[in-house]
Amino acid sequence: MVLRLLKRKKDVVGPRGRKASIPEGERVYAIGDIHGRADLFDALLAKIEADDTARGNAETTLILLGDLVDRGPDSRGVVERAMKLGATRGNVRFLAGNHEEVFLEAVRSPSKEVARFFYRIGGRETVMSYGLSEEEMNALDHAELAQRIPQVVPEEHAAFIEAFEDSIAIGDYLFVHAGVKPDVPLDSQKARHLRWIREEFLGHKGRLDKLVVHGHTISEEVEERGHRIGIDTGAWESGKLTAIGLEGTERWFIDTAE
Repeated sequence: MVLRLLKRKKDVVGPRGRKASIPEGERVYAIGDIHGRADLFDALLAKIEADDTARGNAETTLILLGDLVDRGPDSRGVVERAMKLGATRGNVRFLAGNHEEVFLEAVRSPSKEVARFFYRIGGRETVMSYGLSEEEMNALDHAELAQRIPQVVPEEHAAFIEAFEDSIAIGDYLFVHAGVKPDVPLDSQKARHLRWIREEFLGHKGRLDKLVVHGHTISEEVEERGHRIGIDTGAWESGKLTAIGLEGTERWFIDTAE
């Protein structure tokens, strides 16, 4: 099992200048952007289960940071695994990413413009995972694709994704998909910022009321800064899906790298 322990940096501390912590008796795992890689999702879940068991009893919460779909070859498989996980394991929570937002718009409010954008950001692979052949996909224009998407995506999948949360606070940590708008109170953030923000959040120099764990922005390795920990390691292309583990003031990483 590959466990990558955090190399602590002087600037990676929690709010108010102390080490960030999770409430006593709790343990949290958060998984970065999966993007249709059901194979990596399965592999990482197995590693998390083994790690959780080895660490002993705790109230464990598993969080998926969003962007389950698009780009990779098996978005349908990822969604089905997530649904099963939520139904069979306690304390599993799901965050909505920008790709879930566009996916739902393509299903619920189909239009040529939405289909074109969805296709451009990796929706082609998602729709094919729901049963369209490459030949059929290539034959569709964007207007025709807009009509096909709601026909191939099961209602229960759309309803499941619609129930995803936008942020989760546990102890000194805030879990979101993309980040937060630094000059807005954490309890007043808008969904579009939590799902889409990038440079304004990434380049922020000060601390925030909570240490933010996020995905959305790809980096080769985990990024640790004074106000954030980014764990999107580009799984759909790199083959490296990453999770962070948290207990007390301890942090560690688990990934699917060889």
